[in-house]
Amino acid sequence: MASVKQGGNLLGYTLEELEELAVSIGQPRYRGRQLYHGIYGRRLQEFDAFTELSRELRATLSSQYNVTYPQVAREFRSRDGAVRYLFNLEDGSSVETVYMPEADRTTLCFSSQAGCAVDCRFCFTALLGLRRNLTAGEIIGQALAVAAAQDIPRTRRLNLVFMGMGEPLLNLPQVLAAIKILADPEGLRVPLRRITLSTVGITPRLEALARDPVRPKLAVSLNASSEEQRSALMPINRKYPLCELLAACRSYPLRSWERLTFEYVLLDGCNDSDADARRVACLLAGLRAKVNLIPYNSGPELPYRAPPFERVLAFQQVLADRHLPAIIRISRGQDVRAACGQLSLAGASSAESQ
Repeated sequence: MASVKQGGNLLGYTLEELEELAVSIGQPRYRGRQLYHGIYGRRLQEFDAFTELSRELRATLSSQYNVTYPQVAREFRSRDGAVRYLFNLEDGSSVETVYMPEADRTTLCFSSQAGCAVDCRFCFTALLGLRRNLTAGEIIGQALAVAAAQDIPRTRRLNLVFMGMGEPLLNLPQVLAAIKILADPEGLRVPLRRITLSTVGITPRLEALARDPVRPKLAVSLNASSEEQRSALMPINRKYPLCELLAACRSYPLRSWERLTFEYVLLDGCNDSDADARRVACLLAGLRAKVNLIPYNSGPELPYRAPPFERVLAFQQVLADRHLPAIIRISRGQDVRAACGQLSLAGASSAESQ
């Protein structure tokens, strides 16, 4: 095991790393477990709150280490209850996270990178380009910072979705490291069936994800019904073509309780015809899958628009007629640029900003 660096932010440290840290400062290994449970399970930030530790140990930790969440720079509050959080990171980078409360659960939409390198033509995050990957601590910190800002109780049912800024499979080691802590019963205690990773389909990384014993549910951004159409909308398709992506999906080891989710952003006059729907049904035939239909969330920087809702319903019906489950997802937070594909560090004049 690599030695633990001296000093700095403990957010993102694994149980083993915290145990090693404890030993390195002359403490028994179980002190590392107490730190781990305090940081993640109890959501403590101040070492004085770790009352199970001696006064001397707390002073030692306070002098060398900290537990620091990403800093909330601004909040953008939607009329529908969603909140887009703009976070500043320690190096000056910025990322966004979306809080979506519902009656029986709360959904948090995470970022895995600052910006994105994938360059989907209809996505506002793509306009930023890639700034850098996030660390596991910065990913976990988004959840803890929102939980603190919204006073979310530890007993609250959380759904976590890696559908914010960035392509999670291009930062897979740090994403999986974060998920292990998020899902750990001694950590944040979010069951894997309530954690979803969304990807454009980086095929070799899909195979690596499939081999990991602690993996979330998988959602694949399809968004097109043919190779040519997908390459025009999602240039990554030229490197990892649809035929290879679907082959990887067919070999993906689903657990007994799960289906693959395919996300399909509907663009008016582009990929929303009945013929498109029939092709999608053919592409996904035989897969244990469902489709999330997402009417496009538009903005002035890009030329695409959502189709009329009657067209969305017609597309859904074509899939239903071919026994492919399809759910229409109306994105939350559209009025504050918090909806699917809109995260771009933008201001929102209609938002209540704090």
